[in-house]
Amino acid sequence: MARRPLPRILSSGSAHIARSREMARSAADSATDVLHPLITITRGLRLLAGSGRRKWAATPKERRGPALFLVAACVLVVALLPYGPLLTLISVMAVAGWKGRDRTPARKGPNDAELQRLRSLYEALVPYFSVPEDPSPLFAHGGEWDKAFDEYEFDADGRLTRLRVSYPAYFTDGEDSSRVRIEHLLHTKSGRGREYLFDWDEEGNELVMSVLPPLPTDIAAQRFVTTPGETVLGFTDAAAVRRTVPVMEGDTTRDAPPVVWRTGARSTEPHLLVVGRPGSGTTSLLRSIALQALAHGDVVIVDGNGTGEYASLTGRTGVLAVECGLSGALSGLEWAANETERRLIAANRARQSGHAVPDDTKRPLWLLLDRPSAFSHPAAADGRPDPQELLQVPLRHGRAANVTVVVAEQFDTLDALSRTVRTHTRARVVLGAATRDELASVLGAPPHTTPTPETPTGRGYARLGTGPVLRLQVPATPDPYDDATSDAHRRAVLDLLPDRHTPPGATTEPTDTATRTAEPDPEPAPPARTKVKPRPRQSQAPVPAAVPAEG
Repeated sequence: MARRPLPRILSSGSAHIARSREMARSAADSATDVLHPLITITRGLRLLAGSGRRKWAATPKERRGPALFLVAACVLVVALLPYGPLLTLISVMAVAGWKGRDRTPARKGPNDAELQRLRSLYEALVPYFSVPEDPSPLFAHGGEWDKAFDEYEFDADGRLTRLRVSYPAYFTDGEDSSRVRIEHLLHTKSGRGREYLFDWDEEGNELVMSVLPPLPTDIAAQRFVTTPGETVLGFTDAAAVRRTVPVMEGDTTRDAPPVVWRTGARSTEPHLLVVGRPGSGTTSLLRSIALQALAHGDVVIVDGNGTGEYASLTGRTGVLAVECGLSGALSGLEWAANETERRLIAANRARQSGHAVPDDTKRPLWLLLDRPSAFSHPAAADGRPDPQELLQVPLRHGRAANVTVVVAEQFDTLDALSRTVRTHTRARVVLGAATRDELASVLGAPPHTTPTPETPTGRGYARLGTGPVLRLQVPATPDPYDDATSDAHRRAVLDLLPDRHTPPGATTEPTDTATRTAEPDPEPAPPARTKVKPRPRQSQAPVPAAVPAEG
């Protein structure tokens, strides 16, 4: 983008304007030094007068007369004493000077190491914040760095923790590429290994860089204080949200700022897409969502990984099915599509007849799909439809039918998601290490923070619709059947699981469930799976039959 040259009057008379500005600044500094005692005494007199008015207002009316008589007597005595008025005037001036002194502690300047760091940072910003046509550049080689850096803070190691930068008005702060260059430079020069937040003030031409504290990773799965229709995805910075919820950390309770995702008929983002890499915590997030959803609704889980990560949910009250094979996934999603249509028809008929909506259409239904793209290739090879095609009805009409869809996918197979899934999942979460371009492609906007050098499990970013991009730390919700899970986290997940429930006509074997869920599917027979028959409803909606696991 070509920059327009400055007007000729600025370029021709630049030396004269610079000299006039320097003379005005010197005159103002000299006047301030000369008048400083008078300014101090005037401030003190104003404070003394204010204190006298407050004391007079606090004096009861019956005591004001004697107080006035006492003051008049003192004035008369002072007036009759030799040199009394002069000594009184000197005393009042002394008290006013003491009262009006500047009590602000003197600002300690940076030491030699910090000063060198600020100077090097200032010199590094000169090529980005200066143009040859500027007659009085704010950034120039060998210039005054204290005019550009209004505020700065250092930690005990001498590294910057906060910096306020004033930049020229002609800097293209509206272009993302220009801002990325400045953020990358400040991140590199200020020290790596930390996460920085960049707050751009385009109107004031200021940039504030601050170091963010790490998000807590010791918050385990628990009952969060939420209302029906609210799901806690994780926790973020205190300044990013206006709400806190009490959480348990060991034996103590504290308030933590949550990222709350609202679902239901009045939600603007009724469906969620979670993207990450292996080991980033996407399955833990789906497990956390399932545990929260079971408190008020029913859950259908489709596990494309086939590793038995959801075996602990099998046979629990509210868990309609846990599918790990292609046949089970197709039958479960087909039933979910028919159930969505049934709910829509029942609710429409009730409204047309002037009756209340049936209760069986109000109970939330959650469809949790972990890596649904894993079924695309087997379905195409077997001549069956892709399970993602069965999500069109729940995605498009799920909000009106209280049906919520949550899809978790990996970055490597993100292109395998159908267009319908991408379009209707407007709530997004990215977990694990990701580049700025990957975050922008999934979330729709880049974050205002630098990526973390070390990404713990469940660490990432979240964006609900068109809202801001928030840092996110998912509560620890591991598989309780995993041997690597700690006893505290295992107990926390097991305490949240509902009781086991065996519907009439269903045959399940509770022993070795996790092992049989992870076994490979035989061919050409339908794949073995662990499944619980959906609970019967009042309507005659088609429900997939329960298939017992093969021994």
